[in-house]
Amino acid sequence: MLGWRGESPAAWLLSIARNVLIDHFRRRRAELPLPNPEELGAPEWATDAIAVRDVLDRLPEQARRLLVLVYFEGFSLAEVAAMTGRSTSSVKTALWRARAAFAEMYGAVR
Repeated sequence: MLGWRGESPAAWLLSIARNVLIDHFRRRRAELPLPNPEELGAPEWATDAIAVRDVLDRLPEQARRLLVLVYFEGFSLAEVAAMTGRSTSSVKTALWRARAAFAEMYGAVR
């Protein structure tokens, strides 16, 4: 923390007062709620994308990563198997389970 360095004490005190005032107004800043996407006229796909991201965030890390690798990043099952050190059949089974978990959660959101 910097302190007074022997220069103008009035300037030093004014800068402290300015910083206190800025901090005060930053703390009091009201946060407004986000409007509903339908109110903004957002397209249907935008609300679907939000729901998909929400469901992905709630999945276990392993299932989420597997779905992202295959469906968002475009890796094949063989490539994912090589990356994870698992067999292709175990990746296929894990992907099936991850899709089922996603579908169940997505159905509850929609």
